This record gives sequence, structure tokens and C-alpha cells, in this order.
Amino acid sequence: MALFHSLPIVVSIVHSRIPSCPLGCPPNMAKLGRPRDMNRKKVREVVNRWMFPTESGSYMGGLEKRPVLAKSEGTVVTDTDGKEYLDFQSGQMGAALGHQHPRIVAVIEKTMKSLMHSTNTMLHVPRLKLHETLGKLLPKPLEKSLFLVSGSDSIEGSVDLARKATGGLDIIGLHAGLHGSTSYVTRSLSFNWSRWKHSAVAPGTNSVLTPYCYRCPVGQNHKKKCGFECLRISMELADANFTAKPAGFIAEPILSAGGVIVPPEGYYKAVRKACDKRGMMLIFDEAQTGLGKTGKLFGFQHEKGVKPDIIAISKHFGGGLPISAVCSTAEVAQKAVDNGYFATRSHATDPVLCAAGEESLNIVVDEDMPGKAAKIEKKIKGAFRKMAREFELVGDIRGRGVLLGIELVKDRRTKKPANEETQKIFDYCMDKGLIFQIRGVRDMKNVIRLVPPMTTPKEQVDRAMSIMYDAFKSVAKGKRRRKPARAGAR
Repeated sequence: MALFHSLPIVVSIVHSRIPSCPLGCPPNMAKLGRPRDMNRKKVREVVNRWMFPTESGSYMGGLEKRPVLAKSEGTVVTDTDGKEYLDFQSGQMGAALGHQHPRIVAVIEKTMKSLMHSTNTMLHVPRLKLHETLGKLLPKPLEKSLFLVSGSDSIEGSVDLARKATGGLDIIGLHAGLHGSTSYVTRSLSFNWSRWKHSAVAPGTNSVLTPYCYRCPVGQNHKKKCGFECLRISMELADANFTAKPAGFIAEPILSAGGVIVPPEGYYKAVRKACDKRGMMLIFDEAQTGLGKTGKLFGFQHEKGVKPDIIAISKHFGGGLPISAVCSTAEVAQKAVDNGYFATRSHATDPVLCAAGEESLNIVVDEDMPGKAAKIEKKIKGAFRKMAREFELVGDIRGRGVLLGIELVKDRRTKKPANEETQKIFDYCMDKGLIFQIRGVRDMKNVIRLVPPMTTPKEQVDRAMSIMYDAFKSVAKGKRRRKPARAGAR
């Protein structure tokens, strides 16, 4: 800590005008990005000739068939043909404050004029202000933060923090969880992917059963109190399989990519107790649940009395720019640093990113984003409950705030996943101007995940639900409800 006391605080930097293309760029290079040049033929050419191929079975597959985006504002994105779409995915969940939020744009423009990049071995005003603003918002005793760039970075940093603070190695996570795509620790903890396909598996990373109540992994009746048998069994197996002293338990408050799975009330209290018993740190990955999206400032706050040791923040933390944070207590931070903890990136504390991060936090508070998220949740869940009375396809309605999942099934009694029907609904909605993602556990691709920006107005929510209803009506065709039965709802 003494190092920073002697460092100057960078205030501004003066630069000269950069000459145009000193490397002798081809004259047609500037034309490439113009929307009118990107017709479908040109898109296929660029994708096939210049881009790395994407895994056809992943959500990234088939990019060349999708719209080419040109601009965005609020909840609306527009493609190169001028067609508008309601973005109920919030970009890659990074635009939860709305695309091009005017306050974010203004602070970026202002900061870029004085200080765009800085060494992370010096302090500057945007960095200091972001630490202070975030520290005051964090639930006590959390108060310390360090900044990185991506969500994956923040998980790597959080896992290493737990290991350095405890002296342990083993990290366990939920088997339907997903914590990023960097090639070692985060992919090793992203159990919902076939992790062995993507990278070497990091030692000391193991999974436990997800409390997926709609499809209970241990066959309990999810409508009755189960005593969290899935956790008891999992921890018994974990104890037998630890390769060294355990360091931490990592989880999303709501498992987003795994199908928007909401653990039952009391589950994370039981996890906290299990961690305390073993000297493990409880880490919450708040990438997709933090900063207002679930109707509270942080997703873990829906369960009273649960106090994590570490939380990771990313996604819309930068208002659309890439910045993430590892947050912990003063005690944990000091112990880890004393044991050699170190985490940074070349652009982790760039002034523009820090300024956008601070303004995004101010917007969350000033504009009551948690309150807005809660209102959108009520409206969307209400619309799907009405659809559930008409369409057998609706199996379960779940989620919180603007992180919502609708699980589709061929039959509510057997709960057979309706993968094909879900894809047809996706295709219909995309054609009509509604963007979302399909998620689910492993081979089940049957959950409609809706993540609209928290700033989405009522009229656009209504429009999205109208498109969704028409999609169900088109796909169901004679499969409407004939017998009284209830879809699940949480």
C-alpha cells in the first residue's frame, strides 16, 4: 500500500493530432465499415474469409445469418438495412442501463478530451472517484475493490483472492454455472459448458449439484421443503474429493446461462454455513445479477443474512464499456496481499473506463434502476402467466427483475424439453424484431432468457410481449391447453 502514497496523481495529458494512416493503409480500408457496403453477400465474404469459425452448436453459431447492427439507442438496435429490433438481451448483458445512455456518452466524451489511457502504476481522479463511489455502495463489511477489464478477469481475480486469503486451493461451483471464458480457471469453473472441450482443466476445480427445483437433481418435490438435500450430498462428495485445503465456493445468485435458475430461499444461507465449517470463502459472481438487475442492488441481497466474502462485478458496470471489479473486505484483501496476491491488466484502470463505471453507479442510484427492474419483472411475468393458461409449452416462469427465464416443455407432466419449439419461437421473434437468447442446462436449449434494459419503457415491453404471444400462437398450432394445469412460477 505504501507504493501508491508516493505516486503522482495524473490529471491530464496533451497530445498532437495523429496523421492519417502513416502505414500506407489500402485506400478502400475506410470504406469497409460503412453500413451500405455491408450487404448480405459482403457479410458472408468477410465471415468466411477473415473471421475465425464459430462452433455451430453454440449460441455464437450462425453469425453470418443474423442482422448486422449499425446503431443503438435505449432498448432499440438498428441494422444496416434500417430495421429496428427490441434488444431484450441488453447487448451481451452490458447495456442494462440502455444503449447509449446520454449520461454515459457525455462522461466518456468529457474524459477522452483530457485523459484516455494511463499507466496502472499511477493514480488519477476517475479511478479514485470510482473506488470511493463503489465502496460506499457495497454492503458492509465489503468495501475494498480492484478493477480489471472483463467478467472473466474478475472471476480469475476472485478465485485467486480466495486462494491467497485462505491458503487453500480447491474451488467448487454449481454444475449449471458459467463464470467466463478465459482459458484456465474461469472455463474450468464454467461447468455448463463441456469444459474439457475448451481448455485444460485447472486443478482444484470441481462442481456440485445445482438447486434446479423445476428438475430437482435428487428427485425431491420442489413444492415442499427439501432441506437442501442436493447441497448435503454435494458437500459430502466434495469433502471426499478435495485435492488440498478448500478455498472457496463460487456461485451466481441466479444462474443465468444455465437457464435462469433461481435457487430456493435459504439455499445460500446453507452454503454460507457449509463454507464457514470448512474455512472456505463464499464468492458471488454478480456479473449478470448485480447493480439493480434483479430488483435489488445485488442479487445475493434477496436472501437476508447472507454475507459473501468476495463479489465480482462486470457486464453493465461500465455502462457499455469493459470494466470489472473484485470486491472484498479489508481483512480479506490485506491477508491476500500479504500472501502475494496481485491482479491487474494493461487497461484495467483506464480513466475513460473508470469514469464510465462511476457514472453507471450514479445512474443506478439516481434513476432507481432496481425499482424499474422490479416493475418490468411484474409486467413480463404477468404476460407469460396469461400465455401459460393458453399454451402447454410454458413449463416454468422464473427469474427476478430484468433477468427472466421461461422454460418450454412439450408436456408439463413429463417436462420433456421443447428445444425445437424454442428455436422456432426465437426465429419468429428475430424476424419480427425481438432479440433474446436461448439458454439451458447442457443439451437442453429450451429456456427463453429475457434481459431487457432496465430503462425499457412500458410501451416497448408491451410490444415485445405481443410479438412473443404471436410467436407462441404460430408455433403451438393446435397444441393449446385443453386441461387445467399450472405452469411453475418463481
